Amino acid sequence: MKQEDGSVLLAAGGTGGHLFPAQALAEELGRRAIAVDLVTDMRGDRYGTGFPARQIYTVPAATLAGRSPLAMAWTGWMLSRGLVTAYRLLGKIRPRVVVGFGGYPTFPPLRAAILRRIPSAVHEQNAVLGRANRMLAGGVTAIATSFETTRLLGPELQAKARLTGNPVRSAVTDCARRPYQQPEPGGPIRLVVFGGSQGARFFSEAVPPALALLPEELRRRLHVVQQARPEDAQAVVAAYRDSDIPAEVAPFFRNLPERMAEAHLVIGRSGASTVAELTVIGRPSILVPLPHALDNDQLQNATRLAESGAAWCIEQKDLSPDRLAQATAALIEEPEKLAAAAAAARKLGRPDAVARLADLVEELMGRA
Repeated sequence: MKQEDGSVLLAAGGTGGHLFPAQALAEELGRRAIAVDLVTDMRGDRYGTGFPARQIYTVPAATLAGRSPLAMAWTGWMLSRGLVTAYRLLGKIRPRVVVGFGGYPTFPPLRAAILRRIPSAVHEQNAVLGRANRMLAGGVTAIATSFETTRLLGPELQAKARLTGNPVRSAVTDCARRPYQQPEPGGPIRLVVFGGSQGARFFSEAVPPALALLPEELRRRLHVVQQARPEDAQAVVAAYRDSDIPAEVAPFFRNLPERMAEAHLVIGRSGASTVAELTVIGRPSILVPLPHALDNDQLQNATRLAESGAAWCIEQKDLSPDRLAQATAALIEEPEKLAAAAAAARKLGRPDAVARLADLVEELMGRA
């Protein structure tokens, strides 16, 4: 398809969990010679320099920050402003298809696409349909999902649902070619610990003391790679040094997919991007869902992996240093369990997700 045949407008913003799959789709559409534009909110604009789009537009948006009348009124006002802006924008650029990736910043452009009768789709990265996507699902042309079943996706919406998986970066699919190697008896044990793109304070406080409780013969075999916030990094380094555990600690690892591929066990949150990368690469994990999420999306994601034998889910409220130490030691001492979980994770992975999603977009372009 030639670029003059029309463009695709991607709507994503707020967090990397929404923007990264949009970026993967933009790269794939570019390989298919389809022009891509991005519409995002002010928060998402900071990612714009590396996004492979012809043009990047911003529209006003807001995420519901509370249930007070003032907070709800403010969110409604900002989304209304965004809808007017997006409606005008779509009239100007006239995209063939609009695709949204969840979160309130995608509501104005997707709602505007519905009003203008432009073919549209929402992509749900999690195992539960998010609030913004639930608000849009009835009006869009298609709903792309990442799990075999998606909670809160009612029977009336199943006809427009398409299982694509959650697109991952090419660096992740490259690492997926490496087979899992379970720990050798007496050999090194590589752990990778992260709680999001910048790490998480909880893991900085919980993991080092837990690993310090392991028997000395296990501690000597450990090599830890851990993301930690800059303000926490020094304390994490000191904790591992005091326990004689070799560790690399940094706020961000640019080669994180490669580090995950080298790992015998991953300890982390269960956000959509993390789960997608773990399953595409095929690595066992202890998942600690982010608590207090509005829709418990991370708990739903982790539960799906645990039910399939690909991971072990422990809620944060239940994760004491003793519990984490016991769980880690039990897995290290039975490496065949790690290998079985790695195989189960790989079965869940969808390395072709971006191609499947791009195929859906091209189908929608044919309807324009």
